[in-house]
Amino acid sequence: MNPYIKRELAQSIQVKTEILNDENLLRMVCEVAQKAIETYKNGGKILIAGNGGSAADAQHFAGELISRFNFDRPGLPALALNTDSSTLTAIGNDYGYEFVFSRQIEANGKKGDIFIGISTSGNSLNILRAIEAAKSTGMMTIGLSGISGGKIKALCDYCICVPSDQTPRIQEAHLLLEHIICAVIEEELFGNGFEKNPD
Repeated sequence: MNPYIKRELAQSIQVKTEILNDENLLRMVCEVAQKAIETYKNGGKILIAGNGGSAADAQHFAGELISRFNFDRPGLPALALNTDSSTLTAIGNDYGYEFVFSRQIEANGKKGDIFIGISTSGNSLNILRAIEAAKSTGMMTIGLSGISGGKIKALCDYCICVPSDQTPRIQEAHLLLEHIICAVIEEELFGNGFEKNPD
């Protein structure tokens, strides 16, 4: 079992090392964080959605924004669209599972908000529908996906593609990137700011 554990750890570290050394990807993460900061400064909110493990990531990300991440500060408006079982089952029953997120965006999204769609394959139909609904509403769209980006890559304003095709490695990297984005938002809005305190 020990070699297996070491292999899993090494694979996870390798993906994160590739991210660390990819200046284009890091630049995109910075741009996404900056867009989120601008959205909050302008009174907007962030809507997030995913399926399975990505649903857990969406809920986790929203929770960090609403509650706190590194320090106490005012809550930031965020909503994980995969958490309301009554809404999900109503939409799924009445319209189909592919519409469970897009219908919520039509109801709760507005121009100036951000939608973040999380899909390891980049091909989840309900995420694709949600991106289309967000764009038609005038929202900025951000995707988190795996190495290919799948179909969401061409649809999103920004698509952060983790350099892996293995679902567990992609999900681990997504959570790290979500934490980084949350930390940047929090620091720039309520802390000393990274430009003032680069260390």
